[in-house]
Amino acid sequence: MKAITATNFNLPGQQGKYVGKVRDVYDMGDRLVMVVTDRISAFDVVLPEGIPYKGQVLNRIAARFLDATADILPNWKTAVPDPAVTVGLKCEPYKVEMVIRGYLSGHAWREYKAGKRTICGVPMPEGMVENQKFPEPIITPTTKAAEGHDEDISREEIIASGLVPRAEYEQLERYTRAIFERGTQMAAQRGLILVDTKYEFGRRDGQIYLMDEVHTPDSSRYFYAEGYAERLAAGERQKQLSKEFVREWLMANGFQGRAGEKVPEMTPEVVSGITDRYIELYEQIIGEPFEKAPYDAASMEANILKSL
Repeated sequence: MKAITATNFNLPGQQGKYVGKVRDVYDMGDRLVMVVTDRISAFDVVLPEGIPYKGQVLNRIAARFLDATADILPNWKTAVPDPAVTVGLKCEPYKVEMVIRGYLSGHAWREYKAGKRTICGVPMPEGMVENQKFPEPIITPTTKAAEGHDEDISREEIIASGLVPRAEYEQLERYTRAIFERGTQMAAQRGLILVDTKYEFGRRDGQIYLMDEVHTPDSSRYFYAEGYAERLAAGERQKQLSKEFVREWLMANGFQGRAGEKVPEMTPEVVSGITDRYIELYEQIIGEPFEKAPYDAASMEANILKSL
């Protein structure tokens, strides 16, 4: 199966196109057509080879969780005309991403290990170890950078700078906690722990909407619940479901996105292995076999046109 790493549609009514690291987003005026390509990024670098079916995996997981949280708040999705495409309402995005952490992992752990006991203005208890559960989930927002890295920012800085008005920001926090709780419950039913994740929100007609992907392995970290406590007590690494395995492969081969470093060769065997892992992620998170839908750019465009 050939990966789809780029699209170049000319849709009726199209007003523009934005190409992100993974997504091609077509601006249709009142709506957006988001194509989740098979591009894969790590360390803010788009890798040279696409991963067949990765776009389908991410789009189908996101669609499932958007549906599963629609009773909490409205979301942008209106249709999934193709396994790798979502059509939805165009919203004005907030310029922050809402990161929520149930466990001391990833960036938060690196900050903690360096001696910091606050992150984004939120205190972290003394005496914690990597991957330990917080007494309650903490929200650690970031700026939403157009280019480069997102930066940590505190609740107080967001409100004081006018990035988000206080009342709206407080509502974003309430929504963030409610969606995370729903995701935590759904993960537990699959024998998983939802460790941390990020959400993007926007406004439309005075209403807050949930946008973009939700609870996918690219935006979230999951641990297997079985053996979690034993591994934590022994100081061992947790068995996890996320894109972390790609980063680990890159680091083991001398690449972390720094100047002068070269992406290691992505052989057909490496690419196939990553596809298999993404399909495993889908089946574990969703609890259903992944059906490989045949797709190419022409059939994808035809499916989009039917939905417009």
